Amino acid sequence: MLRGKRHIISLATFFALAAAGVHAQGAAPAPKIDTGDTAWLLVSTALVMLMTPGLALFYGGMVRQKNALSTLLQSFVCLGVVSLQWILIGYSLAFGSGNSFIGGLQHMGLAGISYTGTSAYAPTVPALVFVAYQMMFAVITPALISGAFAERIKFSAFLVFVVLWATFVYDPLAHWVWSADGWLSLLNPKSLGALDFAGGTVVHISSGVTALLFAIMIGRRRGYPDEEMRPHNLTMTLIGTGLLWFGWFGFNAGSALASGSLAAVAFLTTHTAAAAGALAWMAAEWKHHGQPTALGAASGAVAGLVGITPAAGFVTPMAAIFIGAAVGVLCYGAVVLKGRFMYDDSLDTFGVHGVGGTAGALLTGVFATVVVNSGGRNGLLSGNAMQLGVQFVGVAATIVYALAVSWLLLKLVDATMGLRVKPAEEEAGLDLTQHGETAYHMLVPM
Repeated sequence: MLRGKRHIISLATFFALAAAGVHAQGAAPAPKIDTGDTAWLLVSTALVMLMTPGLALFYGGMVRQKNALSTLLQSFVCLGVVSLQWILIGYSLAFGSGNSFIGGLQHMGLAGISYTGTSAYAPTVPALVFVAYQMMFAVITPALISGAFAERIKFSAFLVFVVLWATFVYDPLAHWVWSADGWLSLLNPKSLGALDFAGGTVVHISSGVTALLFAIMIGRRRGYPDEEMRPHNLTMTLIGTGLLWFGWFGFNAGSALASGSLAAVAFLTTHTAAAAGALAWMAAEWKHHGQPTALGAASGAVAGLVGITPAAGFVTPMAAIFIGAAVGVLCYGAVVLKGRFMYDDSLDTFGVHGVGGTAGALLTGVFATVVVNSGGRNGLLSGNAMQLGVQFVGVAATIVYALAVSWLLLKLVDATMGLRVKPAEEEAGLDLTQHGETAYHMLVPM
């Protein structure tokens, strides 16, 4: 009898262990932090952060001396303003669980974000690293818009607009494209599945079309286009271009969210597109005006970087060369045509980011291939013509939404506090009238 009980116990133990084994084999492994992926994303976060001071130098060199410091500050201050907005509410609106258009408020102040665990969006890195990485994208996007209204905006109005625009334009667009709920997101099996690897729609199209609208609504600079308004320091602009190019490796290759083969592809496509964009713009300018310029080469490099942003992790390096060159020529043409339409987009934000982002997003639908990224989709040249249509829907929706909401925000800010400085203040320069400082303590013609 005792032996029989022992057999029963042994059988019970056997089945229990067997069941536990089956359960263990069937269970998904718990997410584990990978130090290599974490290190890469931390470096990428720092690289993208550096892009905003780089943008400050890029823009700052292109304005007149009397507005150099104010232009630098408009980019630099976004590091403070938007970073806090992102922690308080931005991250939750962009990546919190909600509906297909906007996230919820469950992560306000980063509530519910693990200090030790991983992110569902980047399961091999700490959740807070993903938060910080995405923060840097949110920071630079409204800073891009500042190129459109340089030399004539109230600093107080700029600060208010940045907070409102980040909340009501950038955060919803980020949710559309990159969250698990978004109606355009690859992560949502019920969505259209637009391809935007690092922000062609979310960052560049949204900021570019808003810049065009802002330039029209605030009006042209005093004396434009009759007075000469040459860049005061192209050396500064070239340094800024170099920092932007350098930081863009974190912007695009970091969007792989891991230090693997996909990051390597995005790294190489980013560089080749920038190189092709710089040379294409310079060649077009050389043919058109008879001389290549430093500003043209710098602008072309940035145009190439803008164009490859949505495609970086979906296309081959050869496709990236074509995208960079095509976008470089298109953006040069857009900047030349600005004179015919007589709008004063001071530093060509729309011509580079609006046009370049649109072209890059559409060309992603042409050249994308799952050979590069199995998690993506094929484009037109790989047999999926529908993807080009999806890209068009994503572009059109971004343009319409950004324009509509930005128009409302601009009307609100202008009605309550005014967008533009007084004529006398504009004539004296924003450095002195808005900040009581000057960029240079030397006698240089204004």
